[in-house]
Order: sequence, then C-alpha cells, then structure tokens
Amino acid sequence: MANLITIVRIICSIGMMFFPVFSPAFYAVYITAGVSDMVDGTIARKTGTVSDFGSKLDTAADIVMVTACLIKLIPALYIPGWLLIWTAVIALVKVINIITGFVMRKSFVAAHTVMNKVTGIALFLLPLTVSFIDLKYSGVFVCALATFAAIMESHYIMTGGSDIENDKGFEENRNC
Repeated sequence: MANLITIVRIICSIGMMFFPVFSPAFYAVYITAGVSDMVDGTIARKTGTVSDFGSKLDTAADIVMVTACLIKLIPALYIPGWLLIWTAVIALVKVINIITGFVMRKSFVAAHTVMNKVTGIALFLLPLTVSFIDLKYSGVFVCALATFAAIMESHYIMTGGSDIENDKGFEENRNC
C-alpha cells in the first residue's frame, strides 16, 4: 500500500508538468503529491511493510517531485541571486552526502531524518505562500532549515548514525 502511494507521487509529479504553474489544477496535483509524500512512510511503518525497496522508491519519488517542481517553478519565480547561490551550495552538500554514503557503504544512503522531513514540509509549503510572503523571506527560512538538515545528514553518514540514532529528534534510515 505504501509503495502504491509513493508511485502516486511519481505520477502526480509528472502530471504537474502538464498544468500551468499556480493554476488550480497544478495546485491540486501538487498538493496530492505532497500529501502522498507525508503519509507513505507512516503507512509503511504502521502496516509493517517497511522495506529497502520502499526507501529507495521514496527517494526516487522525491527526486522526481523536486525535479518537476524546479522545472515548473523556477521560470515562474523571481529568485534573488544570493538565494540561488545558497540553494546551489545546499545541493552540492547533498550530492557530496550521496557520494560519501555510496563510497562508505557501497550503496546509496538516504538519511530520512526529522530535519530532512521538516525541511521537506517547509519546501512543500513554499509555492503555496509565494502570493503573500516575499520569496526572499520564506527562502531564507527554507534554506536555513535545509542547510542544517544537510549538515546533520553529513554527520549521520559519516558516523553511521550512532550519535543521531540515540537522539529522539532523529530516526534511522527506515522510511518506506
């Protein structure tokens, strides 16, 4: 069931490409994709269907959704240069985390930490707020969260999660 919900996110993410940005149809598909991202892991844990495949599928769905959002939203928004640079640095840290995790563990590592989830929620809400909150303010908030999450993810990867697993604010790599 959880994996089907994750597949819905992939389908909705691709579907966003066919609707005008900020249109009601775009928002409907966008919100459906976002909600599916928020519930698939919970359903997997509650039904005891957590799997390595589900975790990888979730990460792939996240990548598809982020890519679709970038393709649709970047041309429609005025993003200050300094915010683009900050975002690029965060993306670079995330890529380094992926490479480091692969080198250290010989597999792709996805750290599904609470901070990554909080950042994801803030990032999800960002397009819903652009009509009443200036992007330079909401962008700082989201980038600050993302910076902290990326640093914590680096720590998780480098230590194998031993310090983070014991902190109630984080969870192990056990998302669906």
